[in-house]
Amino acid sequence: MQNFEELGRELERRGKTDKLKALADSQEVQKLGKMIDPAAIERAAKSGDGDAIRSLLSSVLSTQEGQRLARSIQQLMKD
Repeated sequence: MQNFEELGRELERRGKTDKLKALADSQEVQKLGKMIDPAAIERAAKSGDGDAIRSLLSSVLSTQEGQRLARSIQQLMKD
């Protein structure tokens, strides 16, 4: 799997970074961000615990907002 720097360069090469930034700044994503416990994200990220990260992603994707975000990202990456 690519590291984040390579992924960032690939997204920029494909002209996706501005669209992803706009999506991240959307009201829906901001609302979704308020639903997630920042401490839980930090713990999962620091520990590298795959199960904790999957659990957080599952909780996000179980919401309507999370599902819409996932669809938006999928569509963005297809274009």
